[in-house]
Amino acid sequence: MDASTPKDLHFYEPKNGHGLKHDPFNAVIAPRPIGWISSRDARGNINLAPYSFFNGFCYTPPIIGFSSTSWKDSVANIQETGEFVWNLATMDLAKQMNATAAHVDHEVSEFKIAGLTAVPGKLVNVPRVGESPVSFECKLTQIIQLQGADGKKAQAWLTLGEVVAVHIDKAMIKDGVYQTALARPIVRAGRRGDYFEIRPEAMFEMVRPD
Repeated sequence: MDASTPKDLHFYEPKNGHGLKHDPFNAVIAPRPIGWISSRDARGNINLAPYSFFNGFCYTPPIIGFSSTSWKDSVANIQETGEFVWNLATMDLAKQMNATAAHVDHEVSEFKIAGLTAVPGKLVNVPRVGESPVSFECKLTQIIQLQGADGKKAQAWLTLGEVVAVHIDKAMIKDGVYQTALARPIVRAGRRGDYFEIRPEAMFEMVRPD
């Protein structure tokens, strides 16, 4: 790379529009892990939905979180019960994961729509996806409404939870190490339906200088 050679840059201020066919924001911040979140409301209705704004935020305690761009069933359920489960979305489960993104009545279970097995949690009263190789049972820590630099509230809520129980398919563990790519996780890219599949041959290692 030669920084002395000027690049032909596309510049824009988001508040004024991006000037492209598709908003590049999601495509630039990619790939993003999928927050495949199962939850239950106080009346026992079960929900399962994918969120593209998802990640891990803390080691001790282990905290994960997802952001919903509106007040959706998942957030409402978690606020009511204080519990949720994250499930790893893989290439083998891609179609089922996509099916759970459908807008259906609150009483309709996405588990049934997608033909997935709802396995009861051990420490939370929320089921995990039985077909998923990894699931995290979580207890709610915070729900934060996001805001802009001007302090104006956004129609987006960040839900954070402490991981209190972990389920891992032992087939994903080799010599005591979880093999990230072995499960072939899928991750979100840009536009409305772009994804990547993580494969073992695409991985490489760099040892930190310290």
